[in-house]
Amino acid sequence: MACRIADMRHKEVINVKDGVKIGYVDDVEFDSVSAELTALVVYGKSRFFGLFGRDEDIVITWQDIEVIGEDTVLVSFDAIRSTPSRKVGFFSKLFD
Repeated sequence: MACRIADMRHKEVINVKDGVKIGYVDDVEFDSVSAELTALVVYGKSRFFGLFGRDEDIVITWQDIEVIGEDTVLVSFDAIRSTPSRKVGFFSKLFD
């Protein structure tokens, strides 16, 4: 099955270990030297309508991806690995 990166944004990410809906694919990471996809990124949830930034981004490595289906991406990992979120919003600089 061929899939474009733009199509990935509409896929729901679910952890098969506990059945939790993680969110939707927001971004991808790839190795520019080998041109391989290395991870999917799900942005953290907005805090108070985005005024206070958002939670940590969730990075799902390629090894943790079980299945990429028509509507969902099934992943399998125990702990959520995250990266610092990008601060967004009017008040985000006040609460760093």
